[in-house]
Amino acid sequence: MPPNPNNNDDDDDYLIIELSEENFEKSINSNKPILVDFWATWCGPCKFMLPVFDKLAKKYASKIDFGRLNVDDSQSIAVKYDVYAIPTFIIFYKGQAVERAVGAVGEKGLENILGQVP
Repeated sequence: MPPNPNNNDDDDDYLIIELSEENFEKSINSNKPILVDFWATWCGPCKFMLPVFDKLAKKYASKIDFGRLNVDDSQSIAVKYDVYAIPTFIIFYKGQAVERAVGAVGEKGLENILGQVP
């Protein structure tokens, strides 16, 4: 059976940047704002927020980049930005942290901080 063109599971992959110590600084120093999700594989609230993050990444793709940073793989970055609880969401613009939300804040909570983007 041929693949269904309307069922492309890879569709979301290009919207969310997998961040690491190699690409984090370059990603946050862009002229386009980026919302970073600090998360871990073992974190239940992080898993709860992923579909919300994906939905907003699609909705705001033209205005804001979206990235995810696994805090277990990049602990030094989490410490640098005072991320002590996850999920933590931080909007960066031109290298500066503009706004943050901590916890499973839901779609409304993320949209509130997205409203702080210059």
